[in-house]
Amino acid sequence: MAATETQGRSLDVASLDSRHWLGVVAALVSAAVHLLLGVRLAPSGLGISFILAGLGFLGGIALVVIGIRRRLVCAVGVPFTLSQILLWYYVNFAAGPKSFPADVGTLGAVDKAAQLILLAVLVALLR
Repeated sequence: MAATETQGRSLDVASLDSRHWLGVVAALVSAAVHLLLGVRLAPSGLGISFILAGLGFLGGIALVVIGIRRRLVCAVGVPFTLSQILLWYYVNFAAGPKSFPADVGTLGAVDKAAQLILLAVLVALLR
């Protein structure tokens, strides 16, 4: 069964193609990294911002899977994801003490790879 009822909304996974699923996986990876870092850094402002970003990725996934305004979600996802990449670079390297790419770290590399994949998927879905 491709669609199931969830509080008056139905999951619309039958209409998701491989690009959608790649985007979902990439967004899940980025959400997990952000939530992990957010919990580690809470209750600081930076920790809260990580948690909010992680919840933003999860919210986008939920909207896509439910089938609510997918094109709009993709359009909003592009600047959201791009801002995550640019803020990460600015905070850690441009205005921070680290050296790029030597000090990227495993979580940073995994997260940014997932976000670059997500960005490519979002742009492809908007075409």
